[in-house]
Amino acid sequence: MATQSKYQSKQFDALSGDLIAILEKHKAPVDLSLMALGNMVTNILLENVQTEAQRLALAEAFSNALKNSLKTK
Repeated sequence: MATQSKYQSKQFDALSGDLIAILEKHKAPVDLSLMALGNMVTNILLENVQTEAQRLALAEAFSNALKNSLKTK
């Protein structure tokens, strides 16, 4: 999704691969996969970001990055 990251590609690829493998293991359809990932994002923001304003700003940035990643080039 992000074009630049402070994380190494190897670390990102490993984590992404693990998440995809879990969804495939459970044969999760698209809607269930999106629900689970959405709940994970919500939990990450609620547990790790101090204020509601910061959570909302990060959620907005995440949403924009997701939408931008779906645009065809």
